[in-house]
Amino acid sequence: MLPQELALVLAGLTLLYALYHYLTTPSLADIPGPEAESFWLGHLPELFQTPSGDTDFKWQQEYGSVVRVKAPLGEDMLLISDPKALQYIYQTSGYKFPKQPERRILSRLVGDTGLTWAEGDVHKRQRKVMLPAFGVPESKALLPVFRHYAEQVTLKWKDMLTGHSEGSIKLNVHENIAPATLEAIGEAAFDYKLGALQDDTSELGRAYSNVIATIFSEPSDAKIFIQNIAHYIPMEVQQFFYDHLPGKGLDKARFNRDAAHKVANELLEMKTEALLMGTDKRDVMSILVKENANETGDARMSHKEIVSQMRTIMLAGQETTSNTLSWALLELAKQPHIQTRLRNEVHAMERTIRERGDADFTVADFEAMPYLQAVLKEILRFYPAVPHTFRQSLHDDVLPLSKPITTRSGKTVSEIPIRAGLRLILSVCAYNREKDVFGEDAHLFNPERWLDSSKGRRGSSVGVYSNLLTFAGGVRACIGWRFAIYELQAFLTELVSNFQFELTEDVHRIRKMTAIVMVPTLEGEIDKGVQLPLRVSLAPRDE
Repeated sequence: MLPQELALVLAGLTLLYALYHYLTTPSLADIPGPEAESFWLGHLPELFQTPSGDTDFKWQQEYGSVVRVKAPLGEDMLLISDPKALQYIYQTSGYKFPKQPERRILSRLVGDTGLTWAEGDVHKRQRKVMLPAFGVPESKALLPVFRHYAEQVTLKWKDMLTGHSEGSIKLNVHENIAPATLEAIGEAAFDYKLGALQDDTSELGRAYSNVIATIFSEPSDAKIFIQNIAHYIPMEVQQFFYDHLPGKGLDKARFNRDAAHKVANELLEMKTEALLMGTDKRDVMSILVKENANETGDARMSHKEIVSQMRTIMLAGQETTSNTLSWALLELAKQPHIQTRLRNEVHAMERTIRERGDADFTVADFEAMPYLQAVLKEILRFYPAVPHTFRQSLHDDVLPLSKPITTRSGKTVSEIPIRAGLRLILSVCAYNREKDVFGEDAHLFNPERWLDSSKGRRGSSVGVYSNLLTFAGGVRACIGWRFAIYELQAFLTELVSNFQFELTEDVHRIRKMTAIVMVPTLEGEIDKGVQLPLRVSLAPRDE
């Protein structure tokens, strides 16, 4: 056969295969969803340029728990909040729904090649080495560190209140909480004092100040388009551009990387030496170095991977906690009766602690406070730190549904066939408002739902904590979720015990902005970074 004839035969076979693939690939055209106003951008501006969660909730109400949405260039995607579908993706399927490549590039930008970037066997290997540092005893042992830095915020705010005749001051609460949570994560995870509370010129403190908001907030149409067509560009090419292109956000990311690498390399050298001398401690990095030394061959993490874990832990630990605490104080200011009831429970436990001759809270004390637990769960439900996660199907698959949906053509289906490579937006915020799981009042902030055992959380088991999706689930569940729970309780009890929080005239300007995490900003002042102004005064006490 002549080369030209062979080429024609191959071309014909290719066209036939393409036609066969087109005719047999599952289509999403019949799945309900809104019409896109833009072929070039699809629905993504509605998701990422509006207040965090608002569009998810609107589409959840109009179209249900599985929504067909458009990516740039008319590509179909699914926005999912259905419990059974999420359980299948997060838990049942393991690594069959990896992160989208363009999202892994963003993870690399702020966390190098650490746990949030890794996939498949690499992720499995990294997580195996890291897990012992985040067990129950290890997390409980860090409570005194969290309490110490919560007390530093108390001391600072009491000092600021001294001499104010009104007895209250207007504060951007996030501005003071963020450095304290950064210090807490530095000491708990690395036995390292960053100096962020006392020294505004701390290089690492500046590197993490407003880092997520600076890099990811208010994405322009152009940024949304470029980030999403990057799906079709090799990851190596994307990495080159992110490493070298100029820009305010990229410059901040590189400054953060350089500062974090400098400290991480110093710490790794110290921790390794301490292990050899038998003087190692129980902070996260010391345990990580020890566990890694016990591994052999390919199971062991490289120096670069361990350094990457530091950036990952610093970012995940600080950003999520500081923002969650800020949203918590806002909600308590909105609902004074909840704030008062929580404070009364905290003060009662403080009296119990004094009567038994102890100086401070233990984890058991927190667990013996039902209203604290209820408020904490409701905060995590209502204000998930990360409102979306992004996955794609590795193979052709079928998504099961917790309840049937009616397609655009009128069919009733209880599962959805999907093609390999389909991109999925897993809506954490919408799942956390699913009425079939959390009740008809799912859109109301109501801690009482957690106190009535008869109401219970219904449906498929999805998340690692109280069936919430806030810490994700399955093989990619947040490795430090216990760590976060103890830190949130330590700060929340300390601040509510000592201070009363009230709304200011800015309350109507507070905006939930998606910058990978959900951050509070003020409308018209996005350039000033994360802001959550509240009026703060000393809390009333009966004794």
